[in-house]
Amino acid sequence: MTKDLTRLLRPKSIAVIGGGAWCQQVILQSERMGYAGQIWPVHPKASDIAGHKVYGHIEDLPDAPDAVFIGINRHATIEAVQVLSSMGAGGAVCFASGFSEAVAEDDTGGDLQDQLITAAGDMPILGPNCYGFINALNGALLWPDQHGVVPVDKGVAILTQSSNISINLTMQKRGLPIAYMVTCGNMAQTSQAQIASALIDDPRVTAVGLHIEGFKNIREWEALAAKAHAKGVPLVALKVGASEQAQAATVSHTASLAGSDAGAQALLDRLGIPRLPALPDFLETLKLLHCYGPLPGGNIASISCSGGEASLIADMAVGTGLQFPRLDDEKLTRLRDALGPMVALNNPLDYHTYIWRDELVMTRAWSGMTGDDIDMTFSIVDYPTTDSTDWACATQAALNVRAETGARFAIVATLPELLPEDIAQQLMAGGVVPFMGLREALSATRAAGQVKAPSAAPVLQPGMMEPTQILTEGASKAALAECGLRIPQNRTVRGAEAARAAADQMEGPFAVKGVGLAHKSEHSAVRLGIRAQDVAAVTADIGTEDILIEEMVTGPVAELLIGVVRDPAHGFVLTLGAGGVLTELLRDTVSLLVPSPPEDVRSALSQLKIAPLLAGYRGQPAADMDAIVAAVEAVQTYVVQNADTLGEVEINPLLCTPDKAVAVDALIRKA
Repeated sequence: MTKDLTRLLRPKSIAVIGGGAWCQQVILQSERMGYAGQIWPVHPKASDIAGHKVYGHIEDLPDAPDAVFIGINRHATIEAVQVLSSMGAGGAVCFASGFSEAVAEDDTGGDLQDQLITAAGDMPILGPNCYGFINALNGALLWPDQHGVVPVDKGVAILTQSSNISINLTMQKRGLPIAYMVTCGNMAQTSQAQIASALIDDPRVTAVGLHIEGFKNIREWEALAAKAHAKGVPLVALKVGASEQAQAATVSHTASLAGSDAGAQALLDRLGIPRLPALPDFLETLKLLHCYGPLPGGNIASISCSGGEASLIADMAVGTGLQFPRLDDEKLTRLRDALGPMVALNNPLDYHTYIWRDELVMTRAWSGMTGDDIDMTFSIVDYPTTDSTDWACATQAALNVRAETGARFAIVATLPELLPEDIAQQLMAGGVVPFMGLREALSATRAAGQVKAPSAAPVLQPGMMEPTQILTEGASKAALAECGLRIPQNRTVRGAEAARAAADQMEGPFAVKGVGLAHKSEHSAVRLGIRAQDVAAVTADIGTEDILIEEMVTGPVAELLIGVVRDPAHGFVLTLGAGGVLTELLRDTVSLLVPSPPEDVRSALSQLKIAPLLAGYRGQPAADMDAIVAAVEAVQTYVVQNADTLGEVEINPLLCTPDKAVAVDALIRKA
């Protein structure tokens, strides 16, 4: 059941339980931010904390508090939570550590966390092992340390499972208005998705950034993505766990289930949540989304007074999916009118320095790089750290462009330190994005164009039975064929005579394979192009007790891999890629989650490096894409029917010809 976090996150009264510097800071931080509500310190011995009357016990409070910061030891925290819940408090931040995150060092931590959840009952709690939150809209800070947040009327919300990362993010000097900073801690009771869902109910939140270590409940994330899309609040993620080291650190940090990175990426793609690779990109993306929301596409334009910068952004955009459209006649006319005949007009554009200091002409020239076909226009400007007075014309020209055209416009510094914070704030106030760093600007623009509606179909949840049985190739193919997968005519036999008889019933040439070997090729147990008269001899030479004989598929355009693996954290991960001998060589794959509709499968196949082969490379015939998509759908059908017991399915290769797609090798592992 989703708990109402309104009183906790936007409180009219705050209680602070405990003494010492941590709890005193909670009171001082709220006062400095202009909090207008009641603050009630609770301590059994003190008479005054930070100038406020102190209550000896929780029961002595004048009313049930909306939000409570509990800054006492873990055992006392459980007792306090129980009292607060019984008196109807709005919610609490549990600061203490030593719960589930410390199980490796203290095996009582897990039991204590269970006790904490029971004590809370229907009252929402954040944590434990949690710094709390900053509400810069109402000045409410249940936050025991320094921070760099300032009061705002609207802004982005950031949620992280790391208190230290959250502190660092509050210290940003990038002009990003932070409305909420929330740390999630162990998420014993209230999850990151539930917190985010509560935050987007505040109409002053323009975008949400999520630093994610693991997905605990996929259904909650699906509900969050659907709600955010309906409300028009974009979500972006910084998901850690791509490396084995990061996954290990994640588990030890907050007891999260990181799962496979391919599964995490597939889930984020399905939810329509762009993923950023680093904290600077994360912040710059939030800045863009705060100003403009999601971008409709990836068409960009760039204007700078240096050919070096024009070349730099052109090179750095390669491989990002962003494009520089050619200048149309309207833009060429406007630019020529503003710049005269001495400037070569291109996108990216080097306008030289002829017009520098002429604010009106700069405005006209920069406006000339905007238009309905441009999703974001960059003006590359680096402000000197010595004296930037002469650069005021650039700031004002950018503000003029935004005001006069309504176009999405950004000032981009090639280095983050070359865009002062006061200028960034001035640009943000005028609706111009102040990008700090050229790489970060491109990364943010790409991500803002990837925000999309989440998939309507829920992710298929796997069962938990141990998949200990590996079916033979023949049995695997037969099971998949019942779901619509096309396979070659085949027979599984014992002995040379049975092999000869089987060959007589089919059309050669044949593939002859040993049965019962995991990697048949490594044992020379796969023989191809065998004539009917040679089948018996080849069978004897392979030497396995059972032999699979099947008709060979001729004329393949390409070979594909279709694989599905059970990922407890994310569902069933469907991987499509280059198959056969190219599987290990190219490592050319893309991952989705089951179930994925045909249009998503086609889109995924188009992203492969071997996609040109499927489309008909250099005059060669194209593969039958309908047959390929049907093969993938057959595999998904099998997965859905066997979700409780399935561990893994793999077809490698799927031979793709101009008129069919045939699975010539298959493996199934299940309970």
